[in-house]
Amino acid sequence: MPKKHIPVPSDFARPTPGAYQKKSDDPKKKPFKGDSSARKKFDKDKKPTSGRLEAPFRSKPTDAAQGPRPSSAHERARPKSTTDRERPAYVGERGKPSKERLANPYREQPKASEPTAKTDEKMPLNKYIAHCGICSRRDAIDLIKQGKVKVNDRIEKEPGYKVAEKDVILYEDVKVLPQRNLVYYLLNKPKDFITTTDDPEGRKTVMDLFKNVTEARIFPVGRLDRNTTGLLLMTNDGELTQKLSHPKHKTKKVYQVGLDKPLAKADFEAIANGLMLEDGLAEVDEVAFINPKDKKEIGIEIHSGRNRIVRRIFEHLHYEVKTLDRVIYAGLTKKNLPRGKFRELEPQEVIFLKHFK
Repeated sequence: MPKKHIPVPSDFARPTPGAYQKKSDDPKKKPFKGDSSARKKFDKDKKPTSGRLEAPFRSKPTDAAQGPRPSSAHERARPKSTTDRERPAYVGERGKPSKERLANPYREQPKASEPTAKTDEKMPLNKYIAHCGICSRRDAIDLIKQGKVKVNDRIEKEPGYKVAEKDVILYEDVKVLPQRNLVYYLLNKPKDFITTTDDPEGRKTVMDLFKNVTEARIFPVGRLDRNTTGLLLMTNDGELTQKLSHPKHKTKKVYQVGLDKPLAKADFEAIANGLMLEDGLAEVDEVAFINPKDKKEIGIEIHSGRNRIVRRIFEHLHYEVKTLDRVIYAGLTKKNLPRGKFRELEPQEVIFLKHFK
C-alpha cells in the first residue's frame, strides 16, 4: 500500500519551482518587454560573463601565454613576487637598461646637464662692514665717507659700492671678514660709561665691561648718554642693529625719569600731546606718574631714536633731569639683571627681536 503524503504547514508556504516564471523556450532567459526588433538586439548584446568583467579592448590571453594552471587554490591566491617575474628585454640588472636597449640607435639619449655659471653675489659696502661686526649699517656710512675703509688697497667713499666675495676689505688697514657666529648680550649699563667702542679721550666705555668675554667684535645697538643708565643691547649682528635703529620699525623704549621738581599738570598734558623742539615734533607714546603721590617720578614711553630726546623734552619745559633709566628696550626688561651686569639673550628672545616688532 503506497505511503500517503501528508502536507505540513511549510509545504503550503513554499512556492512550487517555476510557479512565477513566464513560460518561454529558455527558462534562464530574463523577461523582456518590447517589440521583436528590440528583443533581437537585446539578446545579441547580452553576453554571459565568467564571474568577472572583461576590460574593454583587452585581448584575452591564450593558454600558452598563461602557462600551466596552478594545481591548488593556495598557488592561485599567491601573487608573484618581483623576483619571480621575468624582466623585460630592455631592462638589465637592478633596473638598468640592457645592452639591447643601449644599442638601439633610436633610443632617446639623456640630456647632458649644462654647467651653471656660479654667480658672484655682491652686497653694498656699508652692509658688508655691518656684517663684519664693526658697527651698524647707518654708522658704516659715516666710516666709509671718512675714508676709513679700503677695497683692494683703494679708499672707497661710496657706501653703496658693490663688494664681491673675492674683494679684500680693509678697515683702518686691517682686513675684515663677515662674522659667522652671532652673539647677543643684554647689558644693564651703569653710570659714567660711554656708549661707544672707542673713546679718544680715554674715558670708560661699555666695551670695558666685556673684556675677555667674547672674541666676537660686538658693538652697542643705539646710544645711551654717559649719565643715563639702563638696558643696552650688545651684538655683532649688523642686520638686527639696522632693524632696531631704523625709525620705521618704531622700537619701543620705556624710561623712568627723576625730576628736580614735581611735574605740573599743564606740562604733563603738553608732553602727552607732543612738544615742538628745535629739530621737530617730539611725539610720546605714553606718559604717566610712577607714584601718584610723587610727581617727580615719571614713566615715559617713546619710539623715537633722536639724540637725547627724553632729556630735551623736560629741559624744554625748564625741568632738570636728575636720573634717567631705561627699563624696557624692544620688549626686553631688566628683570634679574643688576646694574653693571649683562646676560646672553635666550634663543626665543633673538627670534622675537628679528621677526616681531
